[in-house]
Amino acid sequence: MSDWFDGQLADSIAALNAGVSVNAEDRPHGSGEIGVLKTSAVSGGQFLPDQNKTVVEHERRLVAEPVQGDSILVSRMNTPALVGESCYVREAHPSLFLPDRLWQLKPKDSTKISMRWMSFVLQSAAYRRHVEVHATGTSGSMKNLPKSKLLALPISYPGLTEQAQIAQILDTLDTAIFETESIIAKLKAVKQGLLHDLLTRGIDANGELRPPQAEAPHLYKESPLGWIPQDWDTATLESVSSTVTSGSRDWARYYSESGALFVRIGNLTREHINFRFDSTIYVRPPRNADGQRTRLEPGDILISITADLGIVGVIPEGMGEAYINQHIAVVRPSFSAVNPRFVGHYLACPVAQIYISQLNDAGAKAGLNLPTVRGLLTVRPERREQDLIAERLDEIDKRIQNAAIEVAKLRELKAGLMDDLLTGRVRVTPLLEAAAP
Repeated sequence: MSDWFDGQLADSIAALNAGVSVNAEDRPHGSGEIGVLKTSAVSGGQFLPDQNKTVVEHERRLVAEPVQGDSILVSRMNTPALVGESCYVREAHPSLFLPDRLWQLKPKDSTKISMRWMSFVLQSAAYRRHVEVHATGTSGSMKNLPKSKLLALPISYPGLTEQAQIAQILDTLDTAIFETESIIAKLKAVKQGLLHDLLTRGIDANGELRPPQAEAPHLYKESPLGWIPQDWDTATLESVSSTVTSGSRDWARYYSESGALFVRIGNLTREHINFRFDSTIYVRPPRNADGQRTRLEPGDILISITADLGIVGVIPEGMGEAYINQHIAVVRPSFSAVNPRFVGHYLACPVAQIYISQLNDAGAKAGLNLPTVRGLLTVRPERREQDLIAERLDEIDKRIQNAAIEVAKLRELKAGLMDDLLTGRVRVTPLLEAAAP
């Protein structure tokens, strides 16, 4: 690393300017208008120019610091987790201006510094640690990064050629991450359309969606849940289940470092009817009737009944021994009557969620009691149609999950490469030679 030198951010940055606070309408600016960026325009290392507000006409003359190309934006005042967040701006946006909470960094000499490379330095783990140490403020919800502390950031500088090479590698990964996240967003939009169509129109004998009710009213009938196909009916959860109960209180005494999974609301998500295992608790449950009552089985439908109401999950095959706490109800459906995953998808869909939210029985303190859960309605096509609908929705959930796993792998690879390349621990030339055809 003899061709590298140690310095500070101040060695390469000529300007570190913020904008000003102006009155603005809470909508993106249009043609002939100017916008002031929201702090959310800097998000996850990406520049989101649509995150702006329209400056009111009589204050347009007050704006300062237009968004310039080949620059870096830094959030100087934000929550503890977001203060210091930064992004690279490739092209100028002359109709967009900075607010007082964002800085714009410009190089002293663009022939000696790659701002794209610098943008990765300002996303590194070392930079994050520097921000955490030096951000000030007595409020737990808002921190400020002093300009002097940002400029004092220690940096190891390679030559310009190596900076550009490092930026090229990391930029390629960023592009792959962005493209995969775009695929996820599109799949989620497709899923929302499928949820509506499959759970209100269903699949006919030919395996096709029925035409909408407005186009073929004779194929539909009214129900407590709105228009449904003629050959569907509605049923309460109690009528298609053998058990509807909830977990027990005071199980903290059974917590253990290993054992059976203890399912809490945090393990459920509104994204899908599968489970989140990023935060898990294990228990050594009592071997009594109460313990057996709350033990989960494959196909059980879980519904959150306090706080964030109506989050739904369905227990998969092979999950192993698991139990629930008192904030979750378990519905054990009859497999001969319904497909549990179909019912789970229906209860999680927007139509059913609106219906569930209207049943809150505790005023200011959100809650569903067990009689209410037993009386919840679901649509019930014939079993073959249920299976087909559940299969199609599970398939798109799986595609979204696989894409999310790919993004996580790419982010992990990027983090490792940033640590290696930005410190010079791994030199970039051998990597490029190995990647060459």
